[in-house]
Amino acid sequence: MTQFDVLTVGNAIVDIISRCEDAFLEENEIIKGAMNLIGAERAEKLYSLMGPAVEASGGSAGNTAAGIANFGGRAAYFGKVADDALGGIFRHDIRAQGVHFGTSPLSTTTPTARCMIFVTPDSERSMNTYLGACVEFGPEDVDPAVVAGSKVTYFEGYLWDPPRAKDAILDCARIAHENGREVSMTLSDSFCVGRYRAEFLDLMRSGTVDIVFSNKQEALSLYETEDFDEALTKLAADCRLAAVTMSEEGAVILSGGERIAVPAYVVENVLDTTGAGDLFAAGFLYGYTNGRSLEDCGRLGCLAASIVIAQIGPRPMSSLKDAAVKAGLV
Repeated sequence: MTQFDVLTVGNAIVDIISRCEDAFLEENEIIKGAMNLIGAERAEKLYSLMGPAVEASGGSAGNTAAGIANFGGRAAYFGKVADDALGGIFRHDIRAQGVHFGTSPLSTTTPTARCMIFVTPDSERSMNTYLGACVEFGPEDVDPAVVAGSKVTYFEGYLWDPPRAKDAILDCARIAHENGREVSMTLSDSFCVGRYRAEFLDLMRSGTVDIVFSNKQEALSLYETEDFDEALTKLAADCRLAAVTMSEEGAVILSGGERIAVPAYVVENVLDTTGAGDLFAAGFLYGYTNGRSLEDCGRLGCLAASIVIAQIGPRPMSSLKDAAVKAGLV
């Protein structure tokens, strides 16, 4: 029996979100639009320079789990927090969303991870992440029963940064496939792809990963090309199923030789693109694990992404299920 629709695995992070001008990024040597890994000292410095901020439990896979639960799906999450104040916030928030989260907290002095997100006037987000307790996530945190009982196990490419997490992910993939389940990953960002291109391609080509989520820039980076059609052709050949997002141009679903174009929903006032890809994956995987067509899965993904970019913060503040009903998708 399946206990969960989707198990997501990722870096458990509390997001601290603040607005800034582009000049601030230049002055503080922050790469715009990327996820920048930073140490404890730089984390303290950037936090001291932030203006008014909103704190919210985040992390890519955590956002996806919260989105699936918001749709009414059954979601579980693996990720490591510390036994500290931010860890308590993360545990409370994700469980309050209806997500099963049973990973034991870290009891050492290493603090819970935090990501300082600077949102510029064009709504682009530049992330600066101190991984903290995340780097302690390892094979001992994998609950085999949860993996075996989940239709799809989904993990974020960012997990290739903390070294012990790789072993945990490979354990999850083995358990999932032994139990007839599927494994999915998101490429996370183009800089992450640049760091682990060969490993990501091996995960796909070896069959360790069945379903891949990417945006346009990540797909181009993965195949080191400026030809998007070439990137799509190669991606379709390397994995069984892929979903590639293209911002206001919508998304394309790749399945065998089939390409399914899915239009984006119009958003009149984009406030913050944080979590757009995470929520696209949430909508897609909710539809996929509940037997919807690939086109409907893509539409559910685009719907969820359109809702989250119209607010500040990476987790939906309104009901995705109600929005899907209104759109005629459930």
